[in-house]
Amino acid sequence: MCLAVPGRVISIDQSSKPLTAKVDFSGIVREVVVEWIDQAAVNDYVIVHAGFAISRLDQQEALKTLELFEQWQTENNK
Repeated sequence: MCLAVPGRVISIDQSSKPLTAKVDFSGIVREVVVEWIDQAAVNDYVIVHAGFAISRLDQQEALKTLELFEQWQTENNK
């Protein structure tokens, strides 16, 4: 099973090759390759799979998805 997770870009390292960004996943920050995202910007929400941003996501959709992940986690930790 593959899982792609939404996260918010908090900084971009313009000097890195490939282009990378720090992405916040509900408080967990990871470095992610954003080379494939056209004009990625700080505060964009991106879908990340295996360390690569694969698409940009509307903020409202990202927040809705994160809420569903949180509900799922809460239900499975009972």
